[in-house]
Amino acid sequence: MKVLALSGSPRKGKTTDRVIHEILKEVECETEFIRLSPLNISPCLACLSCVKDNICKIQDDMRSLREKIIEADAFIIGAPNYFSMLNGITHNFLERLCQFRHQSCSLLAGKLAVVVSTGGLQPEIPARQIEKIFTYYKIDHVGTVSAQGAASCFTCGYGENCEAGAVQMMYGAGKRITEDIIPDLSRQPEKILAAHDLGKLLMRRLSQKVSNFTGTA
Repeated sequence: MKVLALSGSPRKGKTTDRVIHEILKEVECETEFIRLSPLNISPCLACLSCVKDNICKIQDDMRSLREKIIEADAFIIGAPNYFSMLNGITHNFLERLCQFRHQSCSLLAGKLAVVVSTGGLQPEIPARQIEKIFTYYKIDHVGTVSAQGAASCFTCGYGENCEAGAVQMMYGAGKRITEDIIPDLSRQPEKILAAHDLGKLLMRRLSQKVSNFTGTA
């Protein structure tokens, strides 16, 4: 069994990555963690060149992920909320899974997946969109964990005075940025527990799937 974990956050080591790694702590099989942001993955071009063979013809880094996606029994996909929608890096990746959708989506159908959804405000938004996309690929959604992350406004240097930024949106004008108001996963123990529980659930589902396939009890 293999679980492929993919983080669509451009911010290395921040909330999305951290929650994914909390889930992986409970995954007792082969795993691989990949950050999508260093890769060059363009949007789907709707050229239909993948219809006959389920192979995308765009020459970019999605090609290096193709076999990993096929070989994986389950996915962990994490993404942040950008402007009240799924961020572009993750959406590009999910669009490009369309190469597998043709011919009844047989290369993805039945694979398991869990979702990590983050954001300073409304962290659940990316999950709703990813879960919907799963239905198009016949991916079996096992569960989701969402957690609050710290918007870059907290550390950009202008957050206290910026009327368009997340700090004033969350706390109002005049709020001083102090360590205790910056969202951090360490202050969300219930989310860490939920991530661990989701990892355990994913393992149970994978084990059950293998048992059903092999006919073992």
